[in-house]
Amino acid sequence: MDFIVGLPRTPKGHDSIWVIVDRLTKVAYFIPVKTTYGGDKYAQLYIDNILKLHGVPSKIVSNRRP
Repeated sequence: MDFIVGLPRTPKGHDSIWVIVDRLTKVAYFIPVKTTYGGDKYAQLYIDNILKLHGVPSKIVSNRRP
């Protein structure tokens, strides 16, 4: 998972792209988002865009470290 930020605002108000890559199939998903979204909104977007297509993953990898 990663973000592309600092983009021009779209007519719907999106100004960033949330990038999710399936490491097994190498399929990338690009989801338009707003920088003001919180965790609840990202969880709902993940459910709507990824889980509905593929089910629950066995592992989620992120480049953010504690």
